[in-house]
Parts: sequence; structure tokens; C-alpha cells
Amino acid sequence: MLIFLVQHGEAKSEAEDPERPLTEKGKAEVQRMAAWAARVGVSPAHIHHSGKRRAEETAVILAAHLAPSEGALAVSGLKPRDDVQPLAEALQEEPASLMLVGHLPHLSRLAALLVAGDPEAAVVQFRNAGVVCLSREAGIWSVAWAVTPELVP
Repeated sequence: MLIFLVQHGEAKSEAEDPERPLTEKGKAEVQRMAAWAARVGVSPAHIHHSGKRRAEETAVILAAHLAPSEGALAVSGLKPRDDVQPLAEALQEEPASLMLVGHLPHLSRLAALLVAGDPEAAVVQFRNAGVVCLSREAGIWSVAWAVTPELVP
């Protein structure tokens, strides 16, 4: 089972726009990452996002390239300061591959809890529009790979 964790693309500052949509650079990086992901066969059954505008815009771009059956859906539990424990527990039972588009520190805390058993552990460095793939085999999570926009042509 694979889970793809994606930090939203670069967003405007709150002072610039309180809704914090993606910048043009952010949109371009997410487009590039989404096209790459489609080329290499990333195919999540579902794409879930936090509902915040920057995460929704990122998820919609990814869904356009990866074509999950339900498109991109807003779900609870993915906001920056949400508790990661309930989601980590739910992921233990998740049968299908899943892409989660969210925010820091939530994504780093979730990855750390799954991989190291400690949400405060330093497991992987996230980057705007980057994708971190976690793999679960026999109930054990590990980091399978991570790719940032700088690595994708």
C-alpha cells in the first residue's frame, strides 16, 4: 500500500491575499510535478486535501493528471495543526493507494508518526509541491522515495 504526501504548491502570503491561493510559480511547479507523476505511473485511487485554497488548487492540478476515480476531495484532519493520530490510525486500515495534499507541520508529523512512531521525529524534509511516497508492508511504514520540483525537468 502506498501513500503519497504532497505539500501544497507555493502560495501567496496572507498579507497579499488572505485566501492564500497558489502563486504562478506554485502552479507551474505543481503542473510539472503532476505531469512527472503521471509519466512514472503514480496512480492513487483517491486524492484528499485539507480544503484550504492552496491545497485544493494543488489537488485539482494533480487530479487532472492522475485521474483518480473520485477526483480531489476535501476531508477533515489535514489542516496544518490537526492531530495526526486519528489519520495515522485510519491509514492502517486503508486498502487503496491514497494521495494527501496538505500543509506543514501536519504532513511532517504524520510521516514521522507512521515511520518512526514519534510525530516529533525528523523523518523526511518536505518542500512545496514535492511528493513523498510512504510504503506499508506487513504493517510497517517506510519512506519509499521523495521528489522535489528541482529534480523534475
